[in-house]
Amino acid sequence: MPETKDIHTAEQILNALIQYCVKYSFQIIGAIVLFVAGWVIAGRLSALVVGVCARKKMDLVLVQFLGGLIKVLTLTIFAVIALDALGINISPFIAAIGACAFGLTLALKGPLSNYGAGVAIIFTRPFTVGNTITTGSHSGIVEDVKLANTVLITCDGERITIPNRQIVGETIVNSYANKIVEGKVGVAYDTDPGKAIEVVTRALENAAGVVQDPKPQVGIDAFGDSALVIGYRYWTPSKGCHIVRYAANLGVYKGLKSAGIEIPFQRQDVYLFEDKKPPQKRSRKV
Repeated sequence: MPETKDIHTAEQILNALIQYCVKYSFQIIGAIVLFVAGWVIAGRLSALVVGVCARKKMDLVLVQFLGGLIKVLTLTIFAVIALDALGINISPFIAAIGACAFGLTLALKGPLSNYGAGVAIIFTRPFTVGNTITTGSHSGIVEDVKLANTVLITCDGERITIPNRQIVGETIVNSYANKIVEGKVGVAYDTDPGKAIEVVTRALENAAGVVQDPKPQVGIDAFGDSALVIGYRYWTPSKGCHIVRYAANLGVYKGLKSAGIEIPFQRQDVYLFEDKKPPQKRSRKV
């Protein structure tokens, strides 16, 4: 009967499992104890490394990466020891893992290059979380640095996710926590330039959000057709930089108006000349 054969097969499998557990019970218990011990040791060792690095005030991303790497390596070592305690030959597993890794490397060349670039960013640290960077056509505050990508937040609150391979090898402009803002304003040529520079400097010093260390820079930027152009540059926190820029421009305008300094507008004079010559007589031959 088919049912009798199935029952007999199940009994044989169960008996084999019981005999294996009885024969290798100590190895199984030892392997479980080793794996649990490895889990506990990996967690504590990772926490220890994170704590030491945090006290040394190392970069947060680098600390998290080192903690995770220590934990994975420790677990791998204890897993190998546990398998060896069970009497399992791990050579075929290592060969299979190597073959799978080679295949994945070819299939995931792009994503894996992002991970390699992420490791390079974490260890070389051209920027850290909270810095304001510009790379390629993207600019913003670094919110997170992952192995695969870097996340930026723009002044408008937009979230930009950049693959790390597009960052490594490219030009990176790091202005750290602040962003530099530039502006220009024209004053009449009969204005004392020193007074105009003083008024603009005072307006920037009183503007909320303008960083005073380093000091704002103010000076003659250009000689326009109808105005003397005063240029000014200052640092401001990247978050909300547009609000600070608008407030600073308003302060500059009000300061110049209060000081009686004219802000000219471009104009063009057109002169019309009337031709007063009498019309010439023409002779006609008959």
